[in-house]
Amino acid sequence: MSAPAAAWVEDPFADAVRAGRGPLWLRGEDGARIFLDVERWCAPAAGGDQGLLLRCVRLGAPVVDLGCGPGRLVAALLARGVPALGVDVTGAAVDRTRHLGGPALCRSVFDRLPAEGRWGGALLADGNVGIGGDPGLLLRRAAELLAPAGVLLVEVEPQEVDERLTVRVEGADGRLGPAFAWARCGAGAVTRRAAAAGLVEAERWSSHGRRFLALRKGSPAARA
Repeated sequence: MSAPAAAWVEDPFADAVRAGRGPLWLRGEDGARIFLDVERWCAPAAGGDQGLLLRCVRLGAPVVDLGCGPGRLVAALLARGVPALGVDVTGAAVDRTRHLGGPALCRSVFDRLPAEGRWGGALLADGNVGIGGDPGLLLRRAAELLAPAGVLLVEVEPQEVDERLTVRVEGADGRLGPAFAWARCGAGAVTRRAAAAGLVEAERWSSHGRRFLALRKGSPAARA
């Protein structure tokens, strides 16, 4: 599968991950900024993460974290006895994940990955449904990675939104990284695109101001 150009390689995001702190934003072409919660991503899993982790434990199968960032979810899954792999295009994020004891690959989610079609679960947390700026393409790719009856857990925007953006990562000093495509989607937009990818909504929930979907792959009987 062809992939959108990778972003967040060596830019203010990588610097913030190394430091474990922000502030950091996504800046749109119109100057509007979206806050990136680097401190939460670099801290141990907590709050709304717990619902994601619990559902992964219930799957009883290996999980791949797509856009794993600094690796808190990979580390937390391993601590709960769930085999997990992180994937991220940012070397600093992969290094931090490995430092926490988690296996991680420095690759795009659209690159060839281990165990394609055999993962019991996949994660798109922290807004990562926006990777590549084409949520439909990303959801199809996630479905390719899943085993029959596998589950994709997606964090969506708290509000109903469906937009594609060109953004840059902006650091505290105003330095900007390269431009790349991104997207922001609420639950409705993700559910609509998921259907075209062969995924159906199995559950939605909210926790600590965050919203999530569980999307299931498989036959009609398995989805039921």
